[in-house]
Amino acid sequence: MFKPNFSITGRLASILMELEGLRQVINLLPIGPRLLTSLRESAQLESIHYSTMIEGNRLTQEEITKTLEEKEVFIGRERDQKEVWGYYQALAFVEKIEQNNNKKNKITEEHIKKIHSLVMNDTNKNKKHHEYRTVQNVIREGHSGAIVYLPPESADVPLLMKDLVTWLHENQATLPTPIIAAIAHYQFATVHPYIDGNGRTARLLTTLILRLSTYDLKGIYSLDHYYAQNLPAYYEALAVGPSHNYYMGRAQADITSWIEYFCAGMLSSFEKVKQQASQPGNKRKKDHSSMLRKLDTRQRMMLSLFQEQEKVTSHDVEKLLKIGARAASMLCLQWIKGGFLIMVDPAKKSRKYGLAPEFYELIE
Repeated sequence: MFKPNFSITGRLASILMELEGLRQVINLLPIGPRLLTSLRESAQLESIHYSTMIEGNRLTQEEITKTLEEKEVFIGRERDQKEVWGYYQALAFVEKIEQNNNKKNKITEEHIKKIHSLVMNDTNKNKKHHEYRTVQNVIREGHSGAIVYLPPESADVPLLMKDLVTWLHENQATLPTPIIAAIAHYQFATVHPYIDGNGRTARLLTTLILRLSTYDLKGIYSLDHYYAQNLPAYYEALAVGPSHNYYMGRAQADITSWIEYFCAGMLSSFEKVKQQASQPGNKRKKDHSSMLRKLDTRQRMMLSLFQEQEKVTSHDVEKLLKIGARAASMLCLQWIKGGFLIMVDPAKKSRKYGLAPEFYELIE
């Protein structure tokens, strides 16, 4: 049976206490529905961008927005766009599990397989959700080709994954959620149950665990930026043990350093959320004239529309500004690029936009 080797050090205990304090502070912040929607959407876009970027995706956040919103095709980057769509759909599935949660917080192997299937953008409905690999895979260094990690043999993967899920069920009530999430991320990446998509699936599994707990912060943060801003540190934290071979020490390795790294990332993300969520309230008493000067006449007209409704469509913009449909759509994209609007619903038939968080104080 899977039994992770770790200890709760003084540093880890301190981080956990800070996390718990911040969690309570953030949950008590008076975050209005508009700001909550905006923060969730921003976290979603950040997660898609950075988690796929870690795996080599070359799309910028602006290009990802255009991919999801306009289904615009970037020649030569179709594979990158396919990855973005896959991650977007997998993240939506994670949110669906969260919404349908029956408070048992039970994550199943089928959940994991479905997440991976969506990550890989598997649209074949007649095909089973991606089954675990049946061949050996090897992780090599990109330039030299040297072996970085040799995962367990494929014959051992089903039992290792079953053990991981069993461990999650048996320990979720006795260990702090950040530790549960850290260990799940590490063990999934260590087992490496698929030929491709393991990193993205591991990070989404982490997201799911946190979403099903009191550490989700209503979905307004993402850990992926923390990993992406220093990839060598991320990979180094995962590479514990005396050998790159799973059977020669990696399976029994002390993963305390990884858990500390992971929880420090959560702490960094929580502090960022606190700053973002507190900002509108801190600015409310300030003179808004300088912010208004940044907006042109049409943007100021849009503020009155947002006072009446939380989300708008390009048709709403068309009617308000008395311009053509194409001009309204292009203007919305321009405003997203400029930071005035954010995308709320990327679906082509029901596409909606929201006001960027920094301008909420002008309408509240």
